Amino acid sequence: MKMERDSENLSGVLSVKVLENQKNASHIRKMFEQGEEMKKRLGEDKVFDFSLGNPDAEPPASVTETYMKYLSGGYKGLHRYMNNAGYYEVREKIAKYISNNSNTAMPASNVILTVGASGALNVVFKTILNPGDEVITLAPFFVEYGFYVDNHLGKLVPVMTQKSTFVPDLDEIERHICEKTKAIILNSPNNPSGVVYSAECLDGIERVLKKCEKKYGTTIFVVSDEPYIKIAYDGVVVPNVLNHFENAIVVNSFSKSLGLAGERIGYIAVSARIGCAPGIMGGLVFCNRVLGFVNAPALAQFVVAENLDASVDIAAYTEKRDLFYDILAGAGFKCKKPQGTFYIFPEIMGDDEEEFKQKALKHNILIVPGFGVKGHFRAVFCVDIETIRNSRSAFMALAAEYT
Repeated sequence: MKMERDSENLSGVLSVKVLENQKNASHIRKMFEQGEEMKKRLGEDKVFDFSLGNPDAEPPASVTETYMKYLSGGYKGLHRYMNNAGYYEVREKIAKYISNNSNTAMPASNVILTVGASGALNVVFKTILNPGDEVITLAPFFVEYGFYVDNHLGKLVPVMTQKSTFVPDLDEIERHICEKTKAIILNSPNNPSGVVYSAECLDGIERVLKKCEKKYGTTIFVVSDEPYIKIAYDGVVVPNVLNHFENAIVVNSFSKSLGLAGERIGYIAVSARIGCAPGIMGGLVFCNRVLGFVNAPALAQFVVAENLDASVDIAAYTEKRDLFYDILAGAGFKCKKPQGTFYIFPEIMGDDEEEFKQKALKHNILIVPGFGVKGHFRAVFCVDIETIRNSRSAFMALAAEYT
């Protein structure tokens, strides 16, 4: 009763929008918190928590060494304010790195340092969206996109990809574009499917966008969310969106590539081919400030600038992916082996996602269904390999409930 009264009282304290969004909030954090409680009660080795994409890979040694260099080297002024776009010398290094890894020139003036990719996406949407503007996302998709777009009075429009392959369906994309479409979010390698969109696929999307821009007399931005761009397997090459789209805005972070999720450091890079790029940059810098970020973490800017070529141990993730895939497939789950990221996206057993999740919990397995596609669940493999190895019997027992 007390909990009900407290909830009712909040209706006079919290905004209607916050109360509404809390009800529809991501299950990922809820499952993660439930997993933490279960570990305390049952012991860590008895709980198989595959809910939260919290990278377990330690940063490369060069990252730690760079931090130590700056912290112990007598450098002055490392923790002060700087331009809201970030240190110019850091922006120059990132711009040069982007230029060297694409077929386009990226000026430093088109780069802004941000508080991770999540902060970057909010800055982008605050800058480009008017009330009622629509943003297309390809399902399956990271569920927080909906909140980020809603934060700035836009509307997220999920578009289904091809069944089982999760490759973008060009006809479906075109069918969902209208005069209100302001942007499309691309996320490749994709969270949660692990699919990498091919160069041919990207060129196909660009043809659709150009056709629709001409039809409606509008500009449609491609917002490329790229935190997993360095986490790809089996020699798969992740195409650079700047080579395929005229109106590309790249959002990246070092949370996954360098194992710095808690440091909240990322960037936005705006294609120089966008005709209004200088105006967009002015808007991005302004929004970076007024959203309360002010600037990206100062010390982290210098550290990532010296480690742009570095990466976490992809071989270790490959080993975990292969083991986890074998366990799930061996238990009878239908799933596609991920080309990238540290997620796997199998089909649930049975017809009820909530029932399946609850049955998994009975076996101390924490997974998250949904992501805009019915009948699937996401499981992470950025966990200790023993957790994956020890989960085999639990998944076998879960599957046995459906045979």
